Amino acid sequence: MAIIEVVMPKMGESITEGTVVSWLKRVGDRVEVDEPLLEIGTDKVDTEVPSPASGVLREILVAEGETVAVGTVLARIATEVETETPAPASTSPVSQTTSATESVEEPKQLEPSPETAAQTEELIEVVMPKMGESITEGTVVSWLKRVGDRVEVDEPLLEIGTDKVDTEVPSPASGVLREILVAEGETVAVGTVLARIATGAAAEPAQLRTPQTPERVAAPQTVARATTAPSGDGASVAAKTEIPRRGPDGRFYSPLVRSIAEKEGLSPEELAAIPGSGREGRLTKQDLLRYLEQRRQQARPPEPAAPRPKAAPQPVPEVVAASPEGRVEIIEMDRMRQLIAEHMIRSKRTAAHVTSFAEADVTNLVRVRERNKERFQQREGVPLTYLPFFVQAVVEALKAYPLLNASVEGTRILIKKDYHIGIAVALGTTGLVVPVIRDAGQKNLVGLAKAIADLTYRARNKQLQPDELQGGTFTITNVGSLGSLMGTPIINQPQVAILATGAIKKRPVVIEHPELGDVIAIRHMMYLSLSYDHRIIDGALGAAFLQKVVEVLESIDPDLEL
Repeated sequence: MAIIEVVMPKMGESITEGTVVSWLKRVGDRVEVDEPLLEIGTDKVDTEVPSPASGVLREILVAEGETVAVGTVLARIATEVETETPAPASTSPVSQTTSATESVEEPKQLEPSPETAAQTEELIEVVMPKMGESITEGTVVSWLKRVGDRVEVDEPLLEIGTDKVDTEVPSPASGVLREILVAEGETVAVGTVLARIATGAAAEPAQLRTPQTPERVAAPQTVARATTAPSGDGASVAAKTEIPRRGPDGRFYSPLVRSIAEKEGLSPEELAAIPGSGREGRLTKQDLLRYLEQRRQQARPPEPAAPRPKAAPQPVPEVVAASPEGRVEIIEMDRMRQLIAEHMIRSKRTAAHVTSFAEADVTNLVRVRERNKERFQQREGVPLTYLPFFVQAVVEALKAYPLLNASVEGTRILIKKDYHIGIAVALGTTGLVVPVIRDAGQKNLVGLAKAIADLTYRARNKQLQPDELQGGTFTITNVGSLGSLMGTPIINQPQVAILATGAIKKRPVVIEHPELGDVIAIRHMMYLSLSYDHRIIDGALGAAFLQKVVEVLESIDPDLEL
């Protein structure tokens, strides 16, 4: 195996340095000769740098946003060509650059060869785990560590996803992440080797084993342009505003973009508001020039309209797609949000949605929970919430009206005999998942409370397995826990109904007293909303199901001990 160095190219007689704008490949990626490897920029141009050889990108030595001298080694590519001796040092562009200014002696302590390292370290493979009986592949969502990072056993190493759940994969051993073999966004089969971790005496971070290189020519410090220059009429031009390399949102600006922005007198705030079409939302030269042209057109006074004959036909105005202007932030949907969007659209396209509402007096339920919650927490180790009571009431209603515990396949209705209840769990502001309580009809309140606490905790810590998000027959979404009075939920396909439980509020209501007749009292009230598939469930059946849920909740014994 030979190691080929990728260096910062010389892009003109007056160009002595360049900036790494973005890497188009990651460590571990396969690259072909002349394939674009990275994008670099100067104050004149942004351009792509092709790979000098075919092989695997072994190391990236200069991060995005860094400015380095021409001839600096940017990365190393490992080829499949067997060589017995390393390339002469005199062929290194870095050596040529430094020799022109100052002779620097090469350090004698170099990186151990792969053969030597292999004798003193053991490589542990990290594989794509099997996440359920029906799951045969997974996608690498993001790497939480980089090549050369130290990792400890069971420390989160990467995040993987399926069409059901995203979860973190822990490191199988302590050591140094030596190789990443599957890039973010790639989908591979279960059992595929994702990375290798080096353990043993030689397992040191890559930066400790990197050979010492000659001292690089320091990039010139950025100096604010405080001087003034005479304009065409002899007047002084105000000092130009310095544009930083990164905007307030962390977005990187290439030297060319900064140069144009400073020449046009743009402020950092104005530049940050321009939407970018480049990789990861980066602002390109074309984006900036398009914005400047729009700004000039808006500032140009309108020309007086020339008189036209009255009989002349009026031209039809061309419809032009509007582009974002002003203070606009563009956010790309993450993988979870894309899955949720697709699932919701498919549900609305599949089922004929109808929503019915009911009101429940849950005063007895509130009293039971308040009286038992501290003792329940101490005895069972989980909190006593309202959700177990809602699940129990839904199961009773499903037993009375089994058509709501079904799915539709063409013209067939499949009525499920087991009660697998999904519970919607919000993951902060990033999305939600719906883990399933298996055989909810066979669990008492204590069992339901423990199942809910376990599923909720693991959902929010990315520890769910895909099988735990499948097979539900009915779903409950507790919108009241977020303060909503009611909602119109979307059916969780392939189910045919979903119940939303609203916030419990104290309200004055009219009740019938056995001795006093109708009286006004302060009661704990809540709204229930049921969305159902009108293809197989009519309004009368939906209302009957809702009333059964209300009946179960209102009939709770106020003296119930848990």
